[in-house]
Amino acid sequence: MLTVYHLGVSQSERIVWLCEELEIPYDLVRFDRDPVTRLAPAAYKALHPTGMAPVIKDGDVVLAESCAIIDYIIHRHGDGRLAVGPESDAYPDYLFWFNYANGTVMPMEMIGMILNGIGYGGSHDILENLMKRLPIAYDLLEAKLGQAPYLAGDDFTAADIIMLFPLTTMRVFFPKDLSPYPNILRYLKRIGDRPGYQRAMAKGDPGMQPLLVASNGPSSII
Repeated sequence: MLTVYHLGVSQSERIVWLCEELEIPYDLVRFDRDPVTRLAPAAYKALHPTGMAPVIKDGDVVLAESCAIIDYIIHRHGDGRLAVGPESDAYPDYLFWFNYANGTVMPMEMIGMILNGIGYGGSHDILENLMKRLPIAYDLLEAKLGQAPYLAGDDFTAADIIMLFPLTTMRVFFPKDLSPYPNILRYLKRIGDRPGYQRAMAKGDPGMQPLLVASNGPSSII
C-alpha cells in the first residue's frame, strides 16, 4: 500500500491531492509542525535523509521531492494519468510549467521568506531584486491562464498540482497580494471547485482555509 507522509501546511499537500485526483488507494499519515519552531518534528525528519516534506513509502521504496514523487505515483499507480506525453502538442507547456514551479517560482519565494524572517525586509538588495523578478513569474502565469484554463492547455494535469502551492499555501509564509492577476484568481477558483482538491485539503489540513482568494488572509494558520 502506498503511504503518504504529510506535514501540515507544506508542499506535501500536493501528494495528497494527486492521490485524490487519481482516486488511488493510499494511507495518509499526518504530522503537525512543532508548535514553537513551526518546523517539521523529528519523527518526520527521520523518514528520509533530506529531512523534508513530502515523503512517500511504497513497499521498499522511500521517496522524497515533490516532482519525483508525482512522477513516480503517476506512472507506478496512475497509469500515466495527469501526465502529458511527448506525442502531445501540450507536452512543451506541461514540461515548462511542471518544472518552473519548483525550479524558479518556489526558490524565489523561499529566499524572500528567509530574508523576511531574519528581518531584512524590503531594504535588503537581494530582496529588492527578488521583488522585481517575482512579478515576471506571475505575469507569465497571468498571460498563460488568459489563453487556457490550465497550464498545459484545456486539460488539468500534474503541472497544475505542482504550481498551486506557490500560489496558495506558500503565501502563509511569504504573503502575496493576487489582486492584480484576475486570470490567476479565476484559475484558483476553478481549482478550488475540484472535488479532488477539496477532499485532499479536508484530509490533509482540515483546520486550514485554502488561500484561493486575492488577499493573504490571517497569518496565524500555522
